[in-house]
Amino acid sequence: MDTKLDLLKQIANGMTKQFGPDCEIVIHDLTQNNLDNSIVYIENGHVSGRRVGDGPSTVVLETVRRNPEAVHDKLAYLTRTSDGKVLKSSTMFIRGDDGNIDYIFAVNYDITGLLLIDRSLKSFINTEEATRNPSKITHNVNDLLDELLIKSVELVGKPVSLMNKEDKILAIQFLNDAGAFLITRSSDKVSKFFGISKYTLYSYIDVNKNVT
Repeated sequence: MDTKLDLLKQIANGMTKQFGPDCEIVIHDLTQNNLDNSIVYIENGHVSGRRVGDGPSTVVLETVRRNPEAVHDKLAYLTRTSDGKVLKSSTMFIRGDDGNIDYIFAVNYDITGLLLIDRSLKSFINTEEATRNPSKITHNVNDLLDELLIKSVELVGKPVSLMNKEDKILAIQFLNDAGAFLITRSSDKVSKFFGISKYTLYSYIDVNKNVT
């Protein structure tokens, strides 16, 4: 009785019950030196169209040819079936006490339908903007002003403590263009935020008016 193989079968059965009919689990037995019929157990074989007694995949052949010490699990990669299904696959190598690979435990999840949904969603939610940074929905004007202050800092690209005069002018001009100073008592909060007087704040707001 091969307790290791029985354990792998138990895990395979549990995983397919958990993840459903789109999840295929394949166990290859390398202890029998019979590559023509390496598959000794399979759950949801309809995913790839294989069954017990079928032969090895490319990954199995590559494993047999390589030094076991150089073989590592291959996780979350894409494969494709002969009938065009796209699978998210992971291959795990189960070793014996001697370090040789006894079994290959492969998980193949059919994501073909999910890719179609993903494509449809992207076509629906994509915008003409180069980057998609959704604006935050605020609950009151204080939160809105806080959000605008954060955006002004992001625009400059450095914290307030490192900003020079030109940086602060840029940030305050952004706030002005965004309508921040339409918010009651916003000038008090903005001047305190940037560490400047209200007189300086107003001069920064009006700086472009002095340019001819």
